[in-house]
Amino acid sequence: MPATAVIRQSPAALLTAAAVPLALAVADGIRLRRRLAAASRDRLTGALRRESWTPRAQRLLDRHHDQAVVLICDLDHFKQINDRLGHGAGDRVLAETTTRLTDWAGARGLVGRLGGDEFAVLTLIDPRHRQLRLAHLIRLLATPVTTDTGPVDVAASIGAASPDLLGTTDLSVLQRAADAAMYAGKHTGRAVLADHSHAVVPSVNGRRAGRPGTSVWGQAA
Repeated sequence: MPATAVIRQSPAALLTAAAVPLALAVADGIRLRRRLAAASRDRLTGALRRESWTPRAQRLLDRHHDQAVVLICDLDHFKQINDRLGHGAGDRVLAETTTRLTDWAGARGLVGRLGGDEFAVLTLIDPRHRQLRLAHLIRLLATPVTTDTGPVDVAASIGAASPDLLGTTDLSVLQRAADAAMYAGKHTGRAVLADHSHAVVPSVNGRRAGRPGTSVWGQAA
């Protein structure tokens, strides 16, 4: 018998040996994608973070500008909920608001939390049905939210902007116009669709001048 023997492996054994590192690489890839997906979303609500929402929204806007609508949604008197009922109730209201916005926006819509109680939404709506859909959203968001302390009355102010009315697909312009329209209809119980007058409202740091988050502070909503 020779001093050195050649160990022969069956084809099945070779395939198994090759499959192990491949499976590990696939598992690592899945874990990485999950971590990236988690990092792109707000932990409390599951809405997209601003830095994730913005590029996705611009891509969707570029592809479907004929039906796209950009919304800015702000909860009315949200600070009073936190002060009166505690942050647990406030967190529940934020999470439920995200769920309602997501359901309303549909499978092709995007919901982002810009910060605090402010949300941005991009969805696709036939222009003929736009006003009806916005009115439905106002009613949906006004439904009391169930919390550990009982039902909480809520309301939201909404501004919307669309490329066909403003003649642009620039997301930053549409967001500013929607923000100005939202402020114009604050506490009125109706969604306001932006026109050209809202698109030229002075802005600071990309937001309507006087709105929290700019260098000029306005009255809290």
